[in-house]
Amino acid sequence: MNQTDKAWYTLFERYDIVEKVNEYGFYEIKAKEIKEEREPRLMAKFDHFSNLPTLFKKHKLSILPISRSSYVIGTFEVFNKVAYDDSIRPEAIPFPTNITTIDPHNLYSESSALHCAEITGMIDEVLGEEAVQTVSGRMSSKEFDFSISTKSGYDHNVSIKNAQVEIDGGYESDSQFMIVEAKKETVDDFLIRQLYYPYRLWQEQTPKKIRPVFFTHSNDIFSFFVYEFTDPSKYNSLRLIKQKDFIIAHEELLLEDILEVYETTNLVPEPTIPFPQADKFKRVVNLLEHLIKNDLTKDFITMNYDFDSRQTNYYTDAGRYLGLIEKYSTGNGVMYRLTSRGRKIMKLPYKQKYLSLASTILEHEAFRRVFHEYIYNSEPPTRERIVEIMQSCNLFRVESGSTYWRRASTVSSWINWILDLTQV
Repeated sequence: MNQTDKAWYTLFERYDIVEKVNEYGFYEIKAKEIKEEREPRLMAKFDHFSNLPTLFKKHKLSILPISRSSYVIGTFEVFNKVAYDDSIRPEAIPFPTNITTIDPHNLYSESSALHCAEITGMIDEVLGEEAVQTVSGRMSSKEFDFSISTKSGYDHNVSIKNAQVEIDGGYESDSQFMIVEAKKETVDDFLIRQLYYPYRLWQEQTPKKIRPVFFTHSNDIFSFFVYEFTDPSKYNSLRLIKQKDFIIAHEELLLEDILEVYETTNLVPEPTIPFPQADKFKRVVNLLEHLIKNDLTKDFITMNYDFDSRQTNYYTDAGRYLGLIEKYSTGNGVMYRLTSRGRKIMKLPYKQKYLSLASTILEHEAFRRVFHEYIYNSEPPTRERIVEIMQSCNLFRVESGSTYWRRASTVSSWINWILDLTQV
């Protein structure tokens, strides 16, 4: 149990929060009351469903700021699912040759990714008009009211008075104003508030069309999800208009390149680290991208990125298995950092980076043999066949049939990730 969980357990018991929500449909809590246990900024910022404290998940609760000094807790539907359309091939955009202060191969913060998107014309392309950045940072929401859906099926009315709003980027063109919420990772969902509160604020400040946009930069792909609020007075009226993906133009990555990596990669002994159970290799890359900046604790990864506690274990272990992440102990507990190999790979240009990551997978026998059969037979091995291969590879602490079956899914998905590199 992390510090946030412990603090909310105490507050829930002290103020009978669950009982109050059941009786009245909501509970308002003051920032000073939260601060009795821990700083409110650490206790009430949950960008994804996976970040919610245990008690919130158990009782289907969420929390929203309603002023600078108070919050409301209820069974509100505060998140919006994100479904990446993998059929969209990213549009290759050339990087300006006269720019020397941005390295498109090392965009490891939300702000650097947005700066890159602006100078390469991606923002203009999404809007269909030339735009300039005019707004970013924190500001006051002023006052407005809205209704929000609840898990009980009814709408709850909420009044906002000078709550804090933060905008990662605001871009103005001749007829539109685009508000961007940015994340440096692939996500399953996002907090609608991060677009809705700025939308309501700026709707009163400009006559131009407001374009709420959720943006992610992950695995070197710039993804823009353009939304509209069909009813400005309803928090949950968010509707996706389009998804637009970009990538910085790079040297083409061909199947022949992947086959050369396969031919030149040597096997390594099977490590004494749990065999990966982390189906989305893009999320492994996300974790490497986060660790390029700082060493991180398990709790920090869980609380700040779209991972729950179990996923944090799975994906850090996957990075360790590949020799790209290592963990070490400090007075503050277990920390994770990139190995020298991991850091070197993540600083490479696009093609070399992803071929190097593919090599770290193919140097392990189970993955290498499954890849070989896929190429040789021109079709993926069945899951049963993958299990047979794994059972002959002396994997560390993989014993039961059900465990082999679950891990086989990871093997299959990682091989597909390698082969899909030719489609980007």
